[in-house]
Amino acid sequence: MNGNCGLDEIAEVLRTKRSFVVISHARPDGDALGCTLAMTLCLQQLGREVTAWNDDGMPEKLRFLPHSELVTPPPAEPQRFDVALVLDNAVKTRAGRSIEAVAPGAFWINIDHHITNEGYGDLTYVDATAPATGQILYELIHQCELPLTYAIADNLFAAISTDTGSFQYPSTTARTYEIGAALVKAGVNVGDLSQRLYESYPRRRLELLREMLNVLHFSSGDRVASFALTTDIARRLGVQPEDTEGLIDHLRAVQGVTVAAFFEELGDERVRVSLRSKSPKADVSKICGQFGGGGHTLAAGARVRGSLAEVQRLVLESIDRELAST
Repeated sequence: MNGNCGLDEIAEVLRTKRSFVVISHARPDGDALGCTLAMTLCLQQLGREVTAWNDDGMPEKLRFLPHSELVTPPPAEPQRFDVALVLDNAVKTRAGRSIEAVAPGAFWINIDHHITNEGYGDLTYVDATAPATGQILYELIHQCELPLTYAIADNLFAAISTDTGSFQYPSTTARTYEIGAALVKAGVNVGDLSQRLYESYPRRRLELLREMLNVLHFSSGDRVASFALTTDIARRLGVQPEDTEGLIDHLRAVQGVTVAAFFEELGDERVRVSLRSKSPKADVSKICGQFGGGGHTLAAGARVRGSLAEVQRLVLESIDRELAST
């Protein structure tokens, strides 16, 4: 990974360049989209021309975020920008078509918190100790005296809350709580925002969870819990990509389970793998790295070519080996 730049270097670019595009990873979560919107709104406050792209657009469940309409899928033809900001995206290609839609000549800035970040970009700032990229963006705004409006605060709080499991994952620090308090002081309504984030799921997500629990599997002496979503089930229930977000947490919450695994058949001879661990001794980023993915010690993922049964077997065997070494 390239050496980190300073936050002041990034702020200087934000203040001096004219046109920007803000991008994050495909299949976006709350951190990715909260950061995308927060940065977009901050740049608008600075008087910049700014566009926000995501390969999947804005998922239904996060459309309540302030100014969510700003996030759109990338166009078919490349567009010219002075600066391309890529947020919460460890592997450049994971941003998909959004990367290809930036015409040559742009200055690239990479801001992330994944330890597996490739270090791409003309300026790179990766802090693997930060529990969310939203926390890094807050530090950028705070330390460099950039604009912080109510809407920016809401988006940053959503980013941090979702990537810390509502401020309860082990990576959450005292500084995370301090930032959360500062954002509340800036106008965030915690009760309303949390209800929209965690208590406003469509009924089909509950139907999906019921299907997943029917195929729940324990292995490695009950230390591993896993389930899999086939394309047939997804089609029958009308599942949207965002409906699977967080389902794996039901497995991780089981007493005695160290690693939880979710396998999603994508229909093109690929399988999306999501892994969660309760122990840093069971490093799931290491496991996913064996399959071309990455992430954090306790949360990682990969997209693996092969049949669902084959990928399940290979990944579960790799998890078994990792647990045997702890």
